[in-house]
Amino acid sequence: QVTAKTAFLFILPQYNISVPTADGELVQYHYGLKDLVTILFYIFIAIILHAVVQEYALDKINRRLHLSKVKHSKFNESGQLVAFHLSSMVWCLYVVATEGYASNPRSLWENYPHVNLPFQVKFFYLCQLAYWLHALPELYFQKVRKEEIPRQLRCIALYLVHIAGAYLLNLTRLGLILLLLQYLAEFFFHMARLVYFTDENNEKLFNVWAVVFVVTRLFTLTLYILVIGFGLPRVENQALDPERGNFFSFLFNNILFRMSVLLLVCLFQASVMWRFIHFQLRRWREYWNEQSSRKRAAAGAKQPAKLLKRDSGYHENGVVKAENGTSPRTKKLKSP
Repeated sequence: QVTAKTAFLFILPQYNISVPTADGELVQYHYGLKDLVTILFYIFIAIILHAVVQEYALDKINRRLHLSKVKHSKFNESGQLVAFHLSSMVWCLYVVATEGYASNPRSLWENYPHVNLPFQVKFFYLCQLAYWLHALPELYFQKVRKEEIPRQLRCIALYLVHIAGAYLLNLTRLGLILLLLQYLAEFFFHMARLVYFTDENNEKLFNVWAVVFVVTRLFTLTLYILVIGFGLPRVENQALDPERGNFFSFLFNNILFRMSVLLLVCLFQASVMWRFIHFQLRRWREYWNEQSSRKRAAAGAKQPAKLLKRDSGYHENGVVKAENGTSPRTKKLKSP
């Protein structure tokens, strides 16, 4: 029994409470320091799953494709993220649908702070934190190039800050919707990279990703404006109460603070869109340069063929000979 209690500490979420309802009692959860133990256990699970996907799927595909070292590293990165984003997207969609967050947008801010969480919501957040924390030692295990480490560290840090922030500040419902939108765009991007590595002439999925990216950015910005600009300022309990999990809703009564937060959100989304537009312009410029170079090469290949047709004979020692060996020049007739 002692070992069972210790095992449950690693495997199952802690800090469960019983909330009385009309139908009986409902078990819900809140967070605490024991969550670190659970996260540690699922970090090891994520490392094992990472190795399974790498060995039984990605390595076998890489042997057939014969990619270069640079493309090999990018292929492995995108392959792992496709598996993760797809599973997380399906899981997040299931949680959002069953909890009714998508059908009732008011639930994103009503009864804030959302201290008590359903089991599947808390378990989802713990697994998300475990995955992005496991990505840190994977940089060493996968022997990532030094040039790629800063970019991947920034990506991991941004995910950890956003997920941990939504979890600790009791904005889990809003965080679920935003993660769903983000994972949807990231899934199409990495899927497009995988298709491109297998066939460099196939870039259709990049166009699909571009459309999905723009749509998800618009939905993300709309959600921020809806929740921060209109939802949280109408919460009944506006007093600062850290014990109950109410950290900053009282700040949104101040219109200057509210407008400052919205301005920062808009500037961040604008910077993301600017990088996206810059990437698309560079991609289109490279495409048209490649097409123009192909046309010039094709025109250069046709030109010598036309010159060969003009010569009816063949060259021998720099002199054009006719096909029967005689000179193509007309001979002068001698006068009798």
